[in-house]
Formats: sequence, C-alpha cells, structure tokens
Amino acid sequence: MQKIFMGAFFICTSLSVCGQEVLWQKDIKSSTQDFLSQVTQTVDLQYLITGSSIQSQKLTTDNKQNNGYDFHMVKLNQQGEEVWEKYFAGKNHDYLSASLSTQDGGFVIVGTSYSGKGLDKKDDSKGGADIWLIRINEFGDELWQKTIGSTFHEEARSVIQTTDLGFFVAGNVQNSAQGYGSKDVLIVKLDKNGKELSQLILGGKGLDEVEKMIPTKDGGVLLGIYSRSNQGGSKNTENYGEGDYWIIKLNKDGKVEWEKNYGGKGDDHLSTIAMTTSGFIIGGESRSERSGNKTLGIEEGTDLWLISLNERGEEIWQKSYNFKNRDVLMGMHVILGQNQREKNKDLTKGILLGGYTQAEGRIETDDETFWMLYIDENGNEQWRKHVKGESRKKEERLSDIKLNRDGSIILAGTSAEEPGKENWKIVKIGDQQVDLLIEKQDIRIYPNPVSDYAYVEIGFNFNEADIIMYDMSGRQLQSLKTKNKVTKVNTQPLIQGAYLITIKTDTNKTASAKLIKK
Repeated sequence: MQKIFMGAFFICTSLSVCGQEVLWQKDIKSSTQDFLSQVTQTVDLQYLITGSSIQSQKLTTDNKQNNGYDFHMVKLNQQGEEVWEKYFAGKNHDYLSASLSTQDGGFVIVGTSYSGKGLDKKDDSKGGADIWLIRINEFGDELWQKTIGSTFHEEARSVIQTTDLGFFVAGNVQNSAQGYGSKDVLIVKLDKNGKELSQLILGGKGLDEVEKMIPTKDGGVLLGIYSRSNQGGSKNTENYGEGDYWIIKLNKDGKVEWEKNYGGKGDDHLSTIAMTTSGFIIGGESRSERSGNKTLGIEEGTDLWLISLNERGEEIWQKSYNFKNRDVLMGMHVILGQNQREKNKDLTKGILLGGYTQAEGRIETDDETFWMLYIDENGNEQWRKHVKGESRKKEERLSDIKLNRDGSIILAGTSAEEPGKENWKIVKIGDQQVDLLIEKQDIRIYPNPVSDYAYVEIGFNFNEADIIMYDMSGRQLQSLKTKNKVTKVNTQPLIQGAYLITIKTDTNKTASAKLIKK
C-alpha cells in the first residue's frame, strides 16, 4: 500500500483537494483560558476529552464553584454528541494532565493539585503541589482517588496501565531531598486499587522533566524526558547541548534497563514518544544545528526532529521536518499493518504526526492552524495537510491527535479569537489517503472469548445496521439496531458455548463471525 504515496510529497491547503472530509466538529465554549490536555479513545470508539477549566456558574451544582481551575472531562459519542460532562474540584487550582482508558471500560485521570481536603478532594495536601489520581467508571463516577506527594512540589505528566492491571504514574518533583537536581523525574507504581507499591526518582544535577511515558511489550515502560542535566545523580549519559532528549527504559519492576541521550549543541525539546514494531519513535522540536549526535541541521525557527530507535535504544534513523516557523509536535500515531511474510506479526506502515506552528518573525498563512504530517516507516515524508475544520479562529493550537481503527482521525485543541478565551475544538475527519492504509475487517468482535460484554465492530460504511445473535442451531436470541461503528452487546445471560453474530446493513452488506462465551 505504501507505493501509493512514494514520491507524492505535497502541501494541502484545501480539505476537498486533499481527499479530506470534516465528519463532525464539536466546540466546547468558554469565557476563560481553558486548557485541553488529551483525547482518550474508549473501547467502543467514543472519546473522553480532558483538560482544565474554570467552571461557569451555570454548570456548577452543590456549591462546588471555587473560581479556580478544576479537572474537566467531556465524553463524546461516535457522532460527536455529548454523553456527559464532569468536573472534579478542589478548593484551589487543579490541572488535569493525562487520562487513560482502562481495560474495564472506565478511565483513570491524573493531574497536579494545589488543593487540600475539601469539595471532591478527599485527602489532605502533602505540601506544595501534589499528584492527584482519580479512577472513574464509564459514566464518570468516582471509584477511588489517590493523592501522591511530599513536602516538596510534585506535578503529574502521564499515566499508563500495566499488564497486571495496576498503574505507573510519571511526574516531576522539584528540589526533593531524595532527588539529584532542581527538578527530577518521579515514577510511582500502584496496584489496581490505587495502593502505592514503589517510587523511583531519576535525574541528573540540573533540570529533568518527563514529558511522556508509554507501555512496552515486555510489561515495562519507556520514558521520554527533556533533560538539561549533565552526567551525575542517577544519570549516566552526558548532555550535548542546552537541552536534550533523554530516553529511559524501565522493566516491569520499575528498574532501569537502559538509557540514551540525543541532542545537538542548542535546545532540543522532546514532546512525545510512540512504540513501533521495530522499537520506538522519539519526537520533539529542535533548535540545534548539526552537532552532538544530531546528524541534521535546522531550516528555520524550530524543526520537528524524529529519531527511530530499536528495542535496545540504538539509533535506526533521524529525520527533521519544517513548517517555516516555530513548529510544535503534539501527537504521534503509528499505523500498523499485517506482515505478509509472517502472518502473526505486524509491521509499521507509517507514522501520523499532529501539531501546530507559531509565528516567529513573519506570519505565514497557516500559522496557528492544526496540521497533520504523514511519514513512512523510514521517516520519509509523504504528505502534509492543514486542518481548519468548520470554523477558523485567530489562534488555534493542537493538543492531541488520535487515529481511529476505521481510518478516521480525531484532532483536539484550543481555539481562540483573543487570548484568555480559549474554546475546546474537536474535529473528526475522514482522510482518503489514511483510509487506504487501514486494514479493515467486515466484522470484529472483542473480547472474544467473552465473559460479560462484547463489542461488535462493523468495518464498512452504513447508516443503520441490525446486529443479530443466533445459537449454533440457528435460533435467534437477540436483535438490536445500531448507527454506531462499534456496539456493546450484553452476553451475561448466555450459557457457555459458541454463538453466531450476524450484521445486516441498510447498504445491503452482511457479515458474520463466531462469538465464544466463557
């Protein structure tokens, strides 16, 4: 499939020319400076939009108004319609940093809290700012919460779920007595009920900030750190310039397996990391000319700088990309395909990048506009596109990009006509070029075998479909209508055995698959 794009590098200025369609756009309006942190996809292709907002009076109940920033969540369905909106409020400022879809269909949210006990916060402050972790169900109701901190200042950055259904939380701690520099990386391991199992502090003699954490295939984690530290403390690698990419691999027990440092003589700021079939992609922004172990120069302002690493952290390739001003990388999604030579192994087809560009010096036409950049598995640029959506404000900054299994793309960020009044802007687009890369199945059922609930995913386009369940003698047991690509089916009443799921759409498409009840 990649032959489609070879030599096809171009810049798109129009959605219609680029084979791109706005499927829907959701604007969540505010009269204050709201921050959007992340889009989290649910197992049934819904979306949790998370960030920090000052609640408007009309939304507050039970006297929870505190005039400070609170954790803010909006769940959207597959059509972009609001399912629910929730806030978690302390008595001071609370900034939501990251969210995670858990395997049971709920979520974990984590952020930095300046609040003591009161309102929704159940624990006293540990001192300074703390990490506030909350586990919620699919309806946004709290299951449990945890405050992690010390007398020093902690801030949250990332959370992942581990193979044993527990969690790793990554953040930073300032001037800790147990630390090494002015700011260090803090890694906390928790069990599935929020009980703290271990803490690890990593850092050199200067400033080190974790920006991203992802799970690895072996149950460990990979940390992407912006480092302004030379060798010393727990850091065994030397910086090349003002700020470098510092990559650390931890095993499933939270112990350091390896670490690598990448940078030139200037400032190189890591922003995101992702896992590929051969290793990892490290991405961020660079102001360094060719120097240190950076083999590429810069064109203008900051360039995007990507490094491909194998599973041992050894470099495979480096690439840089430029949009002619200060380019900011905010998200990265690896597109996988089936390996034709080894049927049970995936391969990396390419990487979809998302971000925005800020003006430095002169103003370009598409500054402060969401952009997407697609590269192949070797880092070669195939195309780039700007996404304005259904409205265009003066200042638009992408916060996150997610690729759906059906080939559609969610871009989420802030949109403002004037500073201090940032609305959340969420755009779902269909892209013909991306769609060609996605290997779809007519029907997909997961988990399978199933205990309680299964999800039926329909791979072709339709307006309405019937999902029918039969036993193996051909007797119809259930029938339901859906307009969704993914539909939740209750299998609790079924006895152990095999069943047949059949879909029939209004476009005269049919497909069937076997479901196994445990």
